[in-house]
Amino acid sequence: MATIGFWARVVTTCMVLAGGDLMEQTGTADKETQGVNADWQWSKTADGTYGQYSKEERRTMPMPWQKTRENDLMWKKRVWREISILEKQNMALAYAGDEHTGGGMFIEILVDAVKRGRITAYANTDDRFTTVYTGEELDAQIKGKPDTMYFIDPTNDSEVMKVYYKDFNPSTVTKYRVIEDWMIDRNTGSMVVRIVGIAPVRDVYGDDNMYRGSQAMFWVYYPHIREVLAGYDAVNPNNDVQRDTWVEYWESRRWEGRITKVSNGVGGVAGGYGESYMGAGLTASEALHEGKRAATMIFDKEHDMWNQ
Repeated sequence: MATIGFWARVVTTCMVLAGGDLMEQTGTADKETQGVNADWQWSKTADGTYGQYSKEERRTMPMPWQKTRENDLMWKKRVWREISILEKQNMALAYAGDEHTGGGMFIEILVDAVKRGRITAYANTDDRFTTVYTGEELDAQIKGKPDTMYFIDPTNDSEVMKVYYKDFNPSTVTKYRVIEDWMIDRNTGSMVVRIVGIAPVRDVYGDDNMYRGSQAMFWVYYPHIREVLAGYDAVNPNNDVQRDTWVEYWESRRWEGRITKVSNGVGGVAGGYGESYMGAGLTASEALHEGKRAATMIFDKEHDMWNQ
């Protein structure tokens, strides 16, 4: 009996050691060789002394959406929102990046993916994804207006003019616009929310560095970029262990945005179903109130649909 107990302890010890090796291997799995920024690289070791699943194992593919049949929809409303990254709840959108995020802000992840051809950028002329941006048009949005600089050529002492573009400053992106579809599915008996599109909005400054206004840079069709966003993590300010991918961040609604317009049967703006509250001539305070009223309407719709 003593011999059996001895060998049982030996087998148990070997299993523990093997488990430790497995945790170490999964923690040091190869990651992407190129980050969002050219001067940034992934770490070649695990982030800490505890075992971690590699990003390939955890983030290979986002959870697919449950299919929603049009015939099962009892009610639908399209909603436009505006997100300010200056609000505390949206601080993840302003985070500069670290080991888990690919070394860049969310806007840098989008721009990098567009440049590499991983996602498609649509023109900001409307929000219906009608025009695909070419490389030159996207560069114009990112680089801005050209500027000139004069310098002396040391070979012949002549004055030479050089045209250059200012580097894209991600900190100028202070807002995001989001299009959502809110639907009641009788098949599942629940309210289904789907993000349709996202547009980064940057602040525009004149040559005198005075603020001129804000402008949407481009639109991305969200259902087509979920796989790309699943490869990057959003920061969790409260716990580094519980980090969500950007897909989980957006779809679990860890952000806050005010409603700027909803679909309706009257009025209209270019590229939209409804008329924006500001476009209807409301003041900023009145537009905020109307947005909250629309949010309450959606909440009451879901509640009343199943409590009649």
